[in-house]
Amino acid sequence: MTDINIPLGTIKLTEYSHGGGCGCKIAPKVLDDILRSNLAMPDNKNLLVGNHSKDDAAAYDLGNGMALISTTDFFMPIVDDAFDFGRIASANAISDVYAMGGKPVLAIAILGWPINTLPAELAQRVIEGSRSICAQAGIPLAGGHSIDAKEPMFGLAVSGLLPIQNLKKNNTAQVGDLLYLTKPIGVGMMATAQKRKVLSAEHGEVLVKQLTTLNSIGEALGHIAGVHAMTDVTGFGILGHLVEMAEGSGVSAELHYDKLILTEGVKDYLAKKTIPDSTRRNWASYETKVDLTALPNQTEALDLLPDPQTNGGLLIAVAPEAAGEVEALFRAHGLERHCGVIGRMGVVGEFVVRVV
Repeated sequence: MTDINIPLGTIKLTEYSHGGGCGCKIAPKVLDDILRSNLAMPDNKNLLVGNHSKDDAAAYDLGNGMALISTTDFFMPIVDDAFDFGRIASANAISDVYAMGGKPVLAIAILGWPINTLPAELAQRVIEGSRSICAQAGIPLAGGHSIDAKEPMFGLAVSGLLPIQNLKKNNTAQVGDLLYLTKPIGVGMMATAQKRKVLSAEHGEVLVKQLTTLNSIGEALGHIAGVHAMTDVTGFGILGHLVEMAEGSGVSAELHYDKLILTEGVKDYLAKKTIPDSTRRNWASYETKVDLTALPNQTEALDLLPDPQTNGGLLIAVAPEAAGEVEALFRAHGLERHCGVIGRMGVVGEFVVRVV
């Protein structure tokens, strides 16, 4: 397939990119500047979710009681193995459909590959990894587009469907809602440890397992009316996505720091200060909106809360009367350890988020 003479087993993909995973995302403040426009666009009565909000995907009314969910996500390698990279990028892209309460139905691949630097056989392994996750999600990888790029990158454009009444947004939380998160945090720090070659083999397995786990519970959560708002936690960190949810909903949030679950091994890399560059960029984008003064160890919190997640958990705002139903669903999906409430929504205050 190619005459590049590099043994495939010796290639570490993270050495060929300047960033990796959702840590590649442009910082929230910069993204706001990019998306700002004075161009008046005509209203589209069928567009249920679009550029007017900061949601995970677009939603379009099909006119038959159903909505089409459309999203795209791609990034540079977060792990060294090509097959795992394809799996992770695909699970992350599909997550946006689950975060809206939808059912994914179709995926199209997006591939950028440095054809003069890395063997084409390696790109084929990326695609194979993607196919494996798409099969797990029950959808076809139906085609795609590829370009010759300076750095390897991969992702998917994903379409999904759902009844309109099941559509979940990230800006519809209500005062009194309880907050849940379906995955641990800290994978950005662990991915940085891998890039710096200090991640243990044991923790490497933990990292890949978490990054390739589908957020398929999102489709079931879409059927619960008491789930008022939902989003997936990715490149802006748990703090950034909670700021978006609270600010967009016109409420404030209280986050219980000691209730957050950390990915196994994160404390080891916290001590080694394997902090992604994007952690500091994230914090700079929303620090004026967050109150950390109640925390005894603000330094640790500043390393963990803005940590960029890849294919992170679903952050869910739930009416108190629906908490039992949501927790029962968690248990049915093997998420018992995530049944604990990590915070709640309140009335608008001086800060968008208070961490206590």
